[in-house]
Amino acid sequence: MENRDLHIGLIGAGGFARFALRAFSKLSGICAVAVMDVNKESARQMGDEFELQVYDELEDLLKSERIDLIYIATPPYLHYVQAKKALMAGKHVICEKPAALKSGEAEELVAIARTRSLLYVVNLMQRYNPLYGKVKKIIQENIIGNFLHGYFENYASDQNLHPGHWFWDQTKSGGIFIEHGVHFFDLFTGWLGEGKMVSACQLLRPDIKEQIVDRVQATLLYKGGLVNFYHGFDQPGLLDRQEMRLLFERGEMTLYGWVPVKIRLHGLLSSGQLAKLKNLLPSSSIVHHKNSGSESHKIMARFKDLDYEDHITIEYENIAGKQNLYAEMLKDMISDQWAWIKDHKHVRVIDGENAVLSTRMAEEATEFSKRSEY
Repeated sequence: MENRDLHIGLIGAGGFARFALRAFSKLSGICAVAVMDVNKESARQMGDEFELQVYDELEDLLKSERIDLIYIATPPYLHYVQAKKALMAGKHVICEKPAALKSGEAEELVAIARTRSLLYVVNLMQRYNPLYGKVKKIIQENIIGNFLHGYFENYASDQNLHPGHWFWDQTKSGGIFIEHGVHFFDLFTGWLGEGKMVSACQLLRPDIKEQIVDRVQATLLYKGGLVNFYHGFDQPGLLDRQEMRLLFERGEMTLYGWVPVKIRLHGLLSSGQLAKLKNLLPSSSIVHHKNSGSESHKIMARFKDLDYEDHITIEYENIAGKQNLYAEMLKDMISDQWAWIKDHKHVRVIDGENAVLSTRMAEEATEFSKRSEY
C-alpha cells in the first residue's frame, strides 16, 4: 500500500455518501472505484456521476481485488453485518456511526480487524475539528481553571424524518443515543476522560398512535463535574440549533453547532492566560469588561482567592464555514487512517476503541432511559 493509491468501494449511495466522496476525491492518492446500494437506481446515478463500477450485490463488491477499503454509509442496523463481511473479505473498513446497535458487536469487529491487521474505524469525526484540539489544550493547560459542569443541547429538526422513517424504529437506528449521541459521548470523553452514567430518560411524542421517542437526556459524571446531554428531534429546520458549554473556575466556553465552527469564551484571566488564548485563538475578537473587583483584582470563589487582571469575552470563528469545515474533517479523518494502513506505528486521532466506548456509553444511556419513559 505504500506506493499505490487507496481504492475505496462504497456501500450506500445516499446524500452523505456523495458528500463524503466529494471530500475524499480532493485528496491525492485516494480514489473511489465502486459502489453498491439496495436502491439500484441510486447506485447507478452515483456510479454515473463519479465514474464508479456499480455492483448489485454486496458479495460481488467484496470479491473485487481492486478495492482496498470499504466505506459504509447505510442505516445503523446494517453496519455490523456489512462491516463484518467486509473485514472477513480482507478489506479495511471505515463505517459511519454508530459501529453497531450493540457494544458487543462493536467489540467483535475491532477484534476481527486486529486479528487480521486490518483497519476498522467509525467516522467519529468531531475530534478532527480544529476547535476540538483548541478546547482540549485549554483544559489540559488549566487556562481557565478546573472543570465544573458541562452540557450539550441538540435541538434538531425532524422536518425530513417522516413517521415511517427508519430513524424512529429503534430496531433499525438503535434509538437517538446510539444513532446520534455517540458523536458527543466521544467528544466529551476526548476532553474530560471517560464518564460514568448517572441517569437518563426518554420522552414519547404525545398525541400520536406510534410509540416514537423524540427526546432523550443523559447525565454523566466526569472528573470534576457533571455533563448533561439532551437530544430532541422535534424542531422545524429553521429552528435547528446545537450548543455545548463547559464551565470552569475562571470562566466558561460555549461552542455553537453540532459541527462547531464558533467558540465564545468568557472569563477572569491573568495577562499570561490571555496571551495563551490569543495565541490559541488567532484573529478572534476580544471585549474587555469593566472590572468589578478591588484594585488588586482579587476575589473569592470556592473558598479560595482568585487573582485576575482582565475580565474578557473572546469570540473565535472558523471562517471556512460549516460545510467546508465538515469536508476538511472528512479529509483529515481518511488521511489519518490511511497513514495507519501504510504504517501501523502511526498513532491515529481515533481508532476502533472510540467506536466501542461511544457505543457502550450510548447503549448504557438507552437502557437507563427505558427505566424512565414519559
